Amino acid sequence: MSESAAENEVRLLPGGAIGRRFIPEEYLPPGCDEHHLRNTQVTPPAAGWRALRSDEVETLVKNNNYADSWDDFLVSDPFDPGQIKNNRFYGLVRLGRVRHETLEFHDLQLPVGISNSLIMSADIGCDCAIHDVHYLAHTIVGNRCILFNLDEVHTTNHAKFGNGVIKDGEQESVRIWLDVMNEAGTRCVMPFDGMLSADAYLWAKYRDDRGLMEALACMTQSRMDSRRGYYATIGDHCVVKNSRILKDVKIGSHCYIKGANKLKNLTINSSAEEPSQIGEGVELVNGIIGYGCHIFYGCKAVRFVLGDNSHLKYGARLINSFLGDNSTISCCEVLNNLIFPAHEQHHNNSFLVASLVMGQSNIAAGATIGSNHNSRANDNEIVAGRGFWPGLCTSLKHCSRFASFVLIAKADYPAELDIPLPFALVNNNYSRGRLEVTPAFWWIHNMYALARNTWKFHDRDRRRRRTQHIEFEYLAPDTAEELMRATELLEQWAGREALHDPEARLDGEPLPVEGLERAKRPTVILRAHRGYHAYRRMLTFYGANALLSYLELNPQASAATLADEIGTDASREWVNLGGQLAPEAAVDRLRDDVRAGTLASWEAIHARYDELWREYPTERARHACALLCRLREIPRIDRKEFELILDEALETQSYIEQQVYETRRKDFDNPFRAVTFRSAEEMTATIGTVDENDFVDRVREETRRFAERVRAVRTRHEERKK
Repeated sequence: MSESAAENEVRLLPGGAIGRRFIPEEYLPPGCDEHHLRNTQVTPPAAGWRALRSDEVETLVKNNNYADSWDDFLVSDPFDPGQIKNNRFYGLVRLGRVRHETLEFHDLQLPVGISNSLIMSADIGCDCAIHDVHYLAHTIVGNRCILFNLDEVHTTNHAKFGNGVIKDGEQESVRIWLDVMNEAGTRCVMPFDGMLSADAYLWAKYRDDRGLMEALACMTQSRMDSRRGYYATIGDHCVVKNSRILKDVKIGSHCYIKGANKLKNLTINSSAEEPSQIGEGVELVNGIIGYGCHIFYGCKAVRFVLGDNSHLKYGARLINSFLGDNSTISCCEVLNNLIFPAHEQHHNNSFLVASLVMGQSNIAAGATIGSNHNSRANDNEIVAGRGFWPGLCTSLKHCSRFASFVLIAKADYPAELDIPLPFALVNNNYSRGRLEVTPAFWWIHNMYALARNTWKFHDRDRRRRRTQHIEFEYLAPDTAEELMRATELLEQWAGREALHDPEARLDGEPLPVEGLERAKRPTVILRAHRGYHAYRRMLTFYGANALLSYLELNPQASAATLADEIGTDASREWVNLGGQLAPEAAVDRLRDDVRAGTLASWEAIHARYDELWREYPTERARHACALLCRLREIPRIDRKEFELILDEALETQSYIEQQVYETRRKDFDNPFRAVTFRSAEEMTATIGTVDENDFVDRVREETRRFAERVRAVRTRHEERKK
């Protein structure tokens, strides 16, 4: 008989085998029984376990309970046998205290105890309510849990709980991999509990570093005990109700699962501070779910990692993908992707495949990102920097690359794109038969959305455990370097003198360029002059903010000696490491240390991420100092130059405040917005006014605080000068 046929055969076992011999004999260490690993997982109740008294056995039998051996049914005091009714018990079953009490959760009230259930080799904590559970096997249930109306809850002896490891005696072919970034499996990573988007990026991106690949695979395999026989666990204060199949599922405390169809080979992280919830019709297989996650309403996910405080809703499909922290996917299909934190995708007909999306992104309805129509191969990819925002019904081809905060107008783009200009609008102009790129579009035309996004990402970061460090500011070292390169490209395309000549009127004529699209039609830059100077203004504002923050964090530092204190030998290459920014040289050192064994575990790598994050303010200030010198073509920043930079930054902050107000006011001045209201009073009562907008007020307050920060730094320096 073939192996596959044997797996599908219904076998006949001896009558006394049920609930026993969980671990095959060949995998039992000498002198150990099948419970040796189980006993390391469970904490006995304070009173310990004891055997039943004869009167308790009599009560249990009268209550229509059956056990293949009452000697293997252990309890803890206090124990009320009257709370145990109509059950069948097999193997070693151990109960915490059982009292005549009631558990209540969201108006569901159930008595403490067990009824109408089949329990096989399980440990059940104190004050649990387990009712109508048709099959509960090889599972450890925590204290004060509710399990109600469940079909199957059980564990295999080789359970891996979603981790990409193999157990003793298993073939390599059974290992679970995530095929991220493309569909060919050439960037696959092993998922593991605690995996960060930085980990997935490190593993998927540097494929040419064979030593790194081998080290990461080794430390992931060794992260989990390869021995067979671990039980699934359901943490304290969990509620699991009206669900069908839970197989090889590890559940953290305070988790709420209701109406799930199938949960298999999963780790569901949850805690009192960050409870996770799984809802109706959900089917999840081979995955890791972070803390504080919510998955509801018919979602399907297979081979996936879900970061902390992330959500799947309304029939979303997530397959072979890593979704970073603070993200939401609804009503859409997402395949073979590595997605950094703060990703939003809410619409039923959007499709994202074979992409690296670096976070703070939003995929609109009808968008098809990663169409393979231009190739017969399945190993193509799309790379999108932070703030990626393709518009309604946008279709993009592999292989394409986009700088940070690129906005793509609704269109079917016929060929591959390489857009190096950040904060730009890309438009497929059908009528003129050309591709148009408008640099700095967000900064010039929609400051409200740009500024509000940063606030929104901070506000929606509800994680209590900040294990993944995230840079949410739209002006940061990565985008600053993109801005600097963009100014250099514009100078190359248009000529430096023309860009600095206010009479050149470059904004009136499209600027022809090449290399942004793999097509024969023209590509033009619109309003190059205006975009160029906006980029330079953004760079000065970034530099001023970075240096101002450094001086606030380091009161002993002085603007006059800042360059000498922090140096100007800064990296121009920065890596978006899963939402955290780090100099490329630091990431290279990290890779060297992993390869050499200096960082020999994921915990050690995560500690290095923390170290890089602590160094980030200084590295950012050093980078800002060097960048400002390049931008202003000066050898160093002295006190006088720093004062000029601060003056420009104050003007820019006022410009931001003004533009936030103006871009928001356009919505209220739009005459068509008023057509659905019978009067101006109704409109005001319904949507308010621009002057009542909370975010507009917030930016005004930010402008006031920024001026105070500048004044405080200047005052401190004046006092030192005296």
